[in-house]
Amino acid sequence: MSMKRMWALALSVGLMAASVGATRPAASDRITGRAFATRSEVIARNGMACTSQPLATQVAVDILKRGGTAVDAAIAANALLGLVEPTGCGIGGDLFALVWDPKSQRLHGLNASGRSPRRLTLDEFRRRDLKRIPSFGPLPVTVPGCVDGWFALHARFGSLPMPELLAPAIAYAREGFPVSELIAYYWERNAAALAQFPNVREVYAPGGRTPRKGELFRNPRLATTLEKIAAGGRDAFYKGEIAGVIADFIARQGGFLDRDDLAAHASEWVEPISTNYRGYDVWELPPNGQGLAALQMLNILEGYDLAALGFGSREHIHYFVEAKKLAFEDRAKFYADPAFAKVPVTELLSKAYAAERRKLIHPQRAGARYEAGAPALGAGDTIYLTTADRNGMMVSLIQSNYRGMGSGMVPDGLGFMLHDRGEMFALEDGHANAYAPGKRPFHTIIPAFVTKDGQPFLSFGVMGGGFQPLGHAQILINIIDFGMNIQEAGDAPRIDHQGSSEPTGERATGSGTVTLETGFAYEVVRELVRAGHRVGFGVGDYGGYQAIRRDAAQGVYYGASESRKDGQAAGY
Repeated sequence: MSMKRMWALALSVGLMAASVGATRPAASDRITGRAFATRSEVIARNGMACTSQPLATQVAVDILKRGGTAVDAAIAANALLGLVEPTGCGIGGDLFALVWDPKSQRLHGLNASGRSPRRLTLDEFRRRDLKRIPSFGPLPVTVPGCVDGWFALHARFGSLPMPELLAPAIAYAREGFPVSELIAYYWERNAAALAQFPNVREVYAPGGRTPRKGELFRNPRLATTLEKIAAGGRDAFYKGEIAGVIADFIARQGGFLDRDDLAAHASEWVEPISTNYRGYDVWELPPNGQGLAALQMLNILEGYDLAALGFGSREHIHYFVEAKKLAFEDRAKFYADPAFAKVPVTELLSKAYAAERRKLIHPQRAGARYEAGAPALGAGDTIYLTTADRNGMMVSLIQSNYRGMGSGMVPDGLGFMLHDRGEMFALEDGHANAYAPGKRPFHTIIPAFVTKDGQPFLSFGVMGGGFQPLGHAQILINIIDFGMNIQEAGDAPRIDHQGSSEPTGERATGSGTVTLETGFAYEVVRELVRAGHRVGFGVGDYGGYQAIRRDAAQGVYYGASESRKDGQAAGY
């Protein structure tokens, strides 16, 4: 076709489009979704699974199709994620979950986090002249709670046998799977940082390097470990041969986690905590996690008409950041294992307390530093997944090794790395989160759930360490205040703030730094700087998100994932 004819055809098509769309705005260029939306929501009737890796999503959907419950699907997906996304999770880490049970019509909470070694004391850290617990090596290793969490969930809400749930992960571990793009990137960085520790290269970089995008990776050691768990149950991990290998390895590395610590471990069913935000009941797990911070932020932000201020406005970002600063100072002071410290959850969640804290926020100026509040006391890297089944059960589950792959401790022949959650303890006398033997550390990983008029509305989570309360609050503000659907709410550019006091005892020294993801107007950034905010830019610091919304009127689920991870939402 000649150039002249091509131009004539293009002009003809343009005129036809203009004629057909004469009643529409001339600039219309897409059917649906805001400018930042990556795709439309996924909608299905019988079940939904949203995870951070497509193979795990497909395994979960397969389990649902076989008649498995949402809990069955979540366990199967989590087991596979420990193989295909070892940069975020695995059986060497901890687990937390919220489960909506359609039979009892209530939400159940599971804390499957592990405790510190009983032979390791605060005096030992002082003897070594440590001011904080190391990030890697044997000292930050606490009991991994993931496997016991699976069996606790399965005993109450599962239907298919556990060997069937672990079979996909075992098969992929033996036969291999193609590594996805973002995971390959983080895998290389993690393995390089931990290469000095025993067994890291052999398991995660066989042949001298980590797998690249699209390359097949196998982990036969992990396959064997999962087979033993499938056959012997949770005791195979905590009391059997696996426990012995873990304890002996840690002892050789100079650590303290032993067989008695593993044998004594048990998950705990806990009552979720909540606040009402503009008619929606938002649910989190109580400390030792940080879900309370998201609820405190929402309580403070409820005092502002965010919908009128508009998404991405100076006021929206300013009030959000200041609310975060206030909540995180309380987080640093009060959040800890409630078996060892009085955590004033009820008082911190009160609307009156939020109103008092809100008074500290100046509408035009960034706060240089806030102190923790003084509530009146009455008599604390990751994967997230969510699943839903045809009977209405919904699961919000988060699981992590911490700091990506974890501690660097890879027990001989087991094919997985132990986590380093113990790093989150403070080494300060009198601190609520101070290290103690047999204590659960402060935890960053938090699943979330929302009900409306007593019925399930949204199961969701946002990965990303300390960012997670900020992510939870932003998702809900995007949906409730700014009218976004659940896909848009996750795709929207995000706000982060770093520089608050930490539960490890580190104190804030100034106003910190606001980092804004690409998508906010430069004029707004300039206004924030004029208000006294330090504004920066970060790459990859904004978490990753999955969500399922229940539309009870239509009897369907809406699913969402987003492009900050390799994930997928799928249903049937």
